[in-house]
Amino acid sequence: MKKAEATRLSILQKSFELIYVKGYQTTSIDDILATTQVTKGAFYYHFKNKDEMGLAIINELLKPAFAATFMRPLQSGGNPVKVLYDMMYEILMKDKFMKVEYGCPAANLTLEMAPWHKDFTIALNNLSEEWKKSIIQCIKNGKKNGDIRADVKPEQVAVFIMSGYWGIRNMGKLENSKSVYLIYLKQLKDYLTSLR
Repeated sequence: MKKAEATRLSILQKSFELIYVKGYQTTSIDDILATTQVTKGAFYYHFKNKDEMGLAIINELLKPAFAATFMRPLQSGGNPVKVLYDMMYEILMKDKFMKVEYGCPAANLTLEMAPWHKDFTIALNNLSEEWKKSIIQCIKNGKKNGDIRADVKPEQVAVFIMSGYWGIRNMGKLENSKSVYLIYLKQLKDYLTSLR
């Protein structure tokens, strides 16, 4: 990796960590410069402005991480009831990066930026749509294999699971405790079992 590429990646990674803790709108360029220890000139060499950097964080850091954590587990081909539950359990209870007190980075950016910034809305919606498609395909595969009832509507299942995830992440932030995740996971398991 060339020095300029390494510098750009370092800016993205360190800025992302800062934004995850502080929030996007309350993180200033000066905060980013202090954290990344690059000059203002170096920052503006790589990004026209903070929003361009924010979009790069979504597309270059969040997107691959999201694919690995939220979508790849759904492509295992196993029973969807188990696969979906295990994926959510891993994300909520075992993921080392996402802290309960800070919630989900994609959800945070959605709440903070989507209402006011069209490009953020598009980038974040793309993440959400990819996850939804993965859940839908997982359910469709389960229907073909006889693991899921024929009358189950995959898109409804996907929207229900996703909305539950976004909501429980916010409740976890409010309570600063994973105990609320366990309540959600118990109900999720009951719901997924009912799809058989």
